[in-house]
Amino acid sequence: MKKTVDLQVESKEEIIQWKKGVRVLGISESFSKEQEKSTVVGVIMRGDRRVDGFGFCRPEVGGMDVSKNLLKMYSKLERDDIRAWILGGTAISWFNIVDIVSLYEESGIPVVAVSYNPSDGIDQYIKQYFPKDWKERLEVFHRGPEREAINLRHGYRVFIRYIGFSKMSAVNLINAFTIDGRIPEPVRMARLIASAIQRDLL
Repeated sequence: MKKTVDLQVESKEEIIQWKKGVRVLGISESFSKEQEKSTVVGVIMRGDRRVDGFGFCRPEVGGMDVSKNLLKMYSKLERDDIRAWILGGTAISWFNIVDIVSLYEESGIPVVAVSYNPSDGIDQYIKQYFPKDWKERLEVFHRGPEREAINLRHGYRVFIRYIGFSKMSAVNLINAFTIDGRIPEPVRMARLIASAIQRDLL
């Protein structure tokens, strides 16, 4: 599935000014710990915030397969025009950890994961809830850069982890897709759709 990274995002030092026609893939999810599978939705959105497609996958709740499922979903979309992933966090579906390094390397598309609250880390919770494989989970979680706090243009503070482009390119991307508040629109819409599917269909 690996492909050549688009020249627009090849340099990690380049500061990208995202255009209105750019496409991103926003990811969010909904789940219940009582269920075997979670509901993960991907929303393709243009820079003018028009929705341009959807994807869907169902990784295990508390499993270790979310990265594989996201890459499979991306492959099925058959879209060569997606320029970045925007994730609503990296520990989703009850500590099913997204490997952002593998996501970037396998898709060839930069990744930024957004979270919203200060945290002392999740290591203690992973060790508590997953005594058999906590080392493997933490190894995946700590691959790539640590979280950094940034201030959005609306004044809200969020925390990002990013790979494949510069920090300012990641900040510009989040600002471009955030209308108000702290949640980028593709992630917000993906969350709404996932919650509706979880509520009404499962």
